[in-house]
Amino acid sequence: MEATSSVSLYWIIFIGTALLSWIVQYTLQSKFRKYSKISISAGLTGADVARKMLAENGITDVQVISVRGRLTDHYNPTTHTVNLSEGVYGSNSIMAAAVAAHECGHALQHATGYAPLKMRSALVPAVHFASQWVMLLILAGMIMINTFPQLMLTGIVLFAMTTLFSFITLPVEINASKRALAWLNTTGITNYETHPMAADALKSAAYTYVVAAITSLATLLYYITLFSRRR
Repeated sequence: MEATSSVSLYWIIFIGTALLSWIVQYTLQSKFRKYSKISISAGLTGADVARKMLAENGITDVQVISVRGRLTDHYNPTTHTVNLSEGVYGSNSIMAAAVAAHECGHALQHATGYAPLKMRSALVPAVHFASQWVMLLILAGMIMINTFPQLMLTGIVLFAMTTLFSFITLPVEINASKRALAWLNTTGITNYETHPMAADALKSAAYTYVVAAITSLATLLYYITLFSRRR
Protein backbone atom coordinates (compact mmCIF):
# COMPACT_ATOMS: atom_id res chain seq x y z
CA MET A 1 0.00 0.00 0.00
CA GLU A 2 2.84 2.39 0.89
CA ALA A 3 4.64 1.60 -2.37
CA THR A 4 1.48 2.40 -4.35
CA SER A 5 1.02 5.63 -2.42
CA SER A 6 4.63 6.64 -3.07
CA VAL A 7 4.29 5.97 -6.80
CA SER A 8 1.07 8.02 -6.91
CA LEU A 9 2.75 10.89 -5.09
CA TYR A 10 5.64 10.78 -7.55
CA TRP A 11 3.33 11.01 -10.56
CA ILE A 12 1.34 13.85 -9.02
CA ILE A 13 4.56 15.81 -8.48
CA PHE A 14 5.94 14.90 -11.90
CA ILE A 15 2.80 15.73 -13.89
CA GLY A 16 2.01 18.86 -11.87
CA THR A 17 5.47 20.39 -12.15
CA ALA A 18 5.84 19.35 -15.80
CA LEU A 19 2.54 21.05 -16.66
CA LEU A 20 3.48 24.18 -14.73
CA SER A 21 6.88 24.27 -16.41
CA TRP A 22 5.29 23.91 -19.87
CA ILE A 23 2.87 26.76 -19.18
CA VAL A 24 5.67 29.06 -18.01
CA GLN A 25 7.93 28.18 -20.95
CA TYR A 26 5.09 28.65 -23.45
CA THR A 27 4.26 32.04 -21.94
CA LEU A 28 7.92 33.07 -21.99
CA GLN A 29 8.37 32.08 -25.63
CA SER A 30 5.16 33.90 -26.56
CA LYS A 31 6.18 37.09 -24.77
CA PHE A 32 9.67 37.03 -26.25
CA ARG A 33 8.30 36.55 -29.77
CA LYS A 34 5.91 39.46 -29.22
CA TYR A 35 8.47 41.88 -27.79
CA SER A 36 11.18 40.91 -30.28
CA LYS A 37 9.04 42.58 -32.96
CA ILE A 38 8.83 45.92 -31.16
CA SER A 39 11.80 48.26 -31.61
CA ILE A 40 13.06 50.69 -28.99
CA SER A 41 13.07 54.36 -29.96
CA ALA A 42 16.78 54.71 -29.23
CA GLY A 43 17.57 52.24 -32.00
CA LEU A 44 20.27 50.50 -29.95
CA THR A 45 20.98 46.80 -30.41
CA GLY A 46 21.27 44.41 -27.49
CA ALA A 47 25.05 44.64 -27.76
CA ASP A 48 24.88 48.46 -27.74
CA VAL A 49 22.64 48.45 -24.66
CA ALA A 50 24.98 46.07 -22.83
CA ARG A 51 28.11 48.08 -23.60
CA LYS A 52 26.39 51.34 -22.68
CA MET A 53 25.13 49.98 -19.36
CA LEU A 54 28.53 48.58 -18.44
CA ALA A 55 30.33 51.81 -19.38
CA GLU A 56 27.90 54.05 -17.49
CA ASN A 57 28.39 51.94 -14.38
CA GLY A 58 32.18 52.11 -14.59
CA ILE A 59 32.70 48.47 -15.57
CA THR A 60 35.57 48.30 -18.04
CA ASP A 61 36.81 44.72 -17.65
CA VAL A 62 33.72 42.94 -19.04
CA GLN A 63 33.37 42.05 -22.72
CA VAL A 64 30.09 41.72 -24.59
CA ILE A 65 30.13 38.80 -27.02
CA SER A 66 27.69 36.91 -29.21
CA VAL A 67 26.96 33.21 -28.61
CA ARG A 68 24.98 30.69 -30.61
CA GLY A 69 21.53 29.51 -29.70
CA ARG A 70 18.26 30.97 -28.52
CA LEU A 71 17.75 32.14 -24.94
CA THR A 72 21.39 31.25 -24.25
CA ASP A 73 22.13 34.68 -22.78
CA HIS A 74 24.20 34.67 -19.59
CA TYR A 75 26.91 36.45 -17.65
CA ASN A 76 30.08 34.49 -16.94
CA PRO A 77 31.85 35.83 -13.84
CA THR A 78 34.88 33.63 -14.50
CA THR A 79 35.64 35.03 -17.95
CA HIS A 80 34.10 38.46 -17.28
CA THR A 81 31.86 38.26 -20.33
CA VAL A 82 28.26 39.15 -21.05
CA ASN A 83 27.19 36.49 -23.52
CA LEU A 84 24.24 37.43 -25.71
CA SER A 85 22.42 35.07 -28.04
CA GLU A 86 22.41 35.96 -31.73
CA GLY A 87 18.79 37.12 -31.57
CA VAL A 88 19.61 39.54 -28.77
CA TYR A 89 23.10 40.72 -29.74
CA GLY A 90 22.13 42.31 -33.06
CA SER A 91 18.47 43.14 -32.43
CA ASN A 92 17.14 46.58 -31.52
CA SER A 93 13.93 45.22 -30.01
CA ILE A 94 12.59 45.87 -26.53
CA MET A 95 13.16 42.20 -25.77
CA ALA A 96 16.83 42.44 -26.74
CA ALA A 97 17.32 45.57 -24.64
CA ALA A 98 15.67 43.97 -21.59
CA VAL A 99 17.68 40.75 -21.82
CA ALA A 100 20.98 42.54 -22.45
CA ALA A 101 20.41 44.89 -19.50
CA HIS A 102 19.45 41.94 -17.29
CA GLU A 103 22.71 40.14 -18.03
CA CYS A 104 24.61 43.34 -17.33
CA GLY A 105 22.72 43.44 -14.05
CA HIS A 106 24.65 40.30 -13.13
CA ALA A 107 27.90 42.03 -14.06
CA LEU A 108 26.95 44.87 -11.71
CA GLN A 109 26.22 42.34 -8.97
CA HIS A 110 29.65 40.82 -9.49
CA ALA A 111 31.37 44.20 -9.43
CA THR A 112 29.63 45.26 -6.22
CA GLY A 113 30.04 41.94 -4.43
CA TYR A 114 26.32 41.14 -4.25
CA ALA A 115 26.10 38.49 -1.51
CA PRO A 116 23.59 36.04 -3.10
CA LEU A 117 25.65 35.98 -6.31
CA LYS A 118 28.83 35.26 -4.33
CA MET A 119 27.00 32.48 -2.50
CA ARG A 120 25.70 30.99 -5.74
CA SER A 121 29.13 31.14 -7.36
CA ALA A 122 30.66 29.40 -4.35
CA LEU A 123 28.14 26.57 -4.70
CA VAL A 124 28.75 25.97 -8.42
CA PRO A 125 31.55 23.35 -8.03
CA ALA A 126 29.58 21.40 -5.40
CA VAL A 127 26.38 21.56 -7.46
CA HIS A 128 28.25 20.41 -10.56
CA PHE A 129 29.56 17.41 -8.62
CA ALA A 130 26.13 16.70 -7.14
CA SER A 131 24.37 16.80 -10.51
CA GLN A 132 26.69 14.09 -11.83
CA TRP A 133 26.05 11.62 -9.03
CA VAL A 134 22.76 12.45 -7.35
CA MET A 135 20.38 10.35 -9.47
CA LEU A 136 22.68 7.33 -9.44
CA LEU A 137 22.93 7.47 -5.66
CA ILE A 138 19.19 7.93 -5.18
CA LEU A 139 18.24 5.11 -7.56
CA ALA A 140 20.82 2.76 -6.05
CA GLY A 141 19.70 3.88 -2.62
CA MET A 142 16.09 2.98 -3.39
CA ILE A 143 17.16 -0.54 -4.33
CA MET A 144 19.34 -0.97 -1.27
CA ILE A 145 17.20 1.01 1.18
CA ASN A 146 16.90 -1.85 3.67
CA THR A 147 20.53 -2.95 3.57
CA PHE A 148 22.41 0.30 2.97
CA PRO A 149 20.11 3.30 3.68
CA GLN A 150 23.10 5.66 3.90
CA LEU A 151 23.39 5.48 0.11
CA MET A 152 20.01 7.08 -0.51
CA LEU A 153 20.57 9.52 2.33
CA THR A 154 23.76 10.70 0.63
CA GLY A 155 21.82 11.18 -2.59
CA ILE A 156 19.19 13.22 -0.76
CA VAL A 157 21.86 15.45 0.75
CA LEU A 158 23.34 16.08 -2.71
CA PHE A 159 19.89 16.79 -4.14
CA ALA A 160 19.22 19.20 -1.27
CA MET A 161 22.32 21.10 -2.38
CA THR A 162 20.89 21.56 -5.87
CA THR A 163 17.58 22.68 -4.34
CA LEU A 164 19.40 25.26 -2.24
CA PHE A 165 21.16 26.46 -5.39
CA SER A 166 17.78 26.91 -7.11
CA PHE A 167 16.46 29.06 -4.29
CA ILE A 168 19.61 31.18 -4.03
CA THR A 169 19.27 31.79 -7.77
CA LEU A 170 15.89 33.50 -7.28
CA PRO A 171 17.09 36.71 -5.57
CA VAL A 172 20.05 36.84 -7.95
CA GLU A 173 17.77 36.85 -11.01
CA ILE A 174 15.14 39.17 -9.52
CA ASN A 175 17.77 41.68 -8.42
CA ALA A 176 19.43 41.65 -11.86
CA SER A 177 16.08 42.45 -13.46
CA LYS A 178 15.45 45.30 -11.00
CA ARG A 179 18.85 46.80 -11.81
CA ALA A 180 18.18 46.42 -15.53
CA LEU A 181 14.74 48.03 -15.44
CA ALA A 182 15.90 50.92 -13.27
CA TRP A 183 18.77 51.68 -15.64
CA LEU A 184 16.64 51.36 -18.79
CA ASN A 185 14.13 53.78 -17.31
CA THR A 186 16.72 56.27 -16.03
CA THR A 187 18.59 56.45 -19.33
CA GLY A 188 15.40 56.80 -21.36
CA ILE A 189 16.09 53.70 -23.44
CA THR A 190 12.60 52.60 -22.48
CA ASN A 191 9.68 55.02 -22.21
CA TYR A 192 6.17 55.02 -20.79
CA GLU A 193 5.06 52.68 -23.58
CA THR A 194 7.97 50.23 -23.80
CA HIS A 195 9.03 50.06 -20.15
CA PRO A 196 6.06 47.89 -19.09
CA MET A 197 6.92 45.55 -21.96
CA ALA A 198 10.50 45.18 -20.75
CA ALA A 199 9.23 44.52 -17.23
CA ASP A 200 6.75 41.95 -18.51
CA ALA A 201 9.43 40.11 -20.51
CA LEU A 202 11.80 39.90 -17.53
CA LYS A 203 9.00 38.89 -15.18
CA SER A 204 8.09 35.99 -17.48
CA ALA A 205 11.74 34.91 -17.53
CA ALA A 206 11.90 35.05 -13.72
CA TYR A 207 8.96 32.65 -13.48
CA THR A 208 11.12 29.92 -15.03
CA TYR A 209 13.46 30.11 -12.03
CA VAL A 210 10.52 30.09 -9.62
CA VAL A 211 9.13 26.94 -11.22
CA ALA A 212 12.56 25.30 -11.19
CA ALA A 213 12.90 26.00 -7.46
CA ILE A 214 9.41 24.72 -6.68
CA THR A 215 9.99 21.59 -8.74
CA SER A 216 13.28 20.91 -7.02
CA LEU A 217 11.77 21.39 -3.56
CA ALA A 218 8.78 19.15 -4.32
CA THR A 219 11.08 16.42 -5.61
CA LEU A 220 13.33 16.73 -2.56
CA LEU A 221 10.34 16.36 -0.23
CA TYR A 222 9.25 13.30 -2.19
CA TYR A 223 12.66 11.65 -1.77
CA ILE A 224 12.67 12.47 1.96
CA THR A 225 9.17 11.01 2.35
CA LEU A 226 10.17 7.89 0.44
CA PHE A 227 13.29 7.47 2.56
CA SER A 228 11.33 7.88 5.80
CA ARG A 229 8.62 5.41 4.82
CA ARG A 230 10.89 2.65 3.56
CA ARG A 231 13.10 2.73 6.61
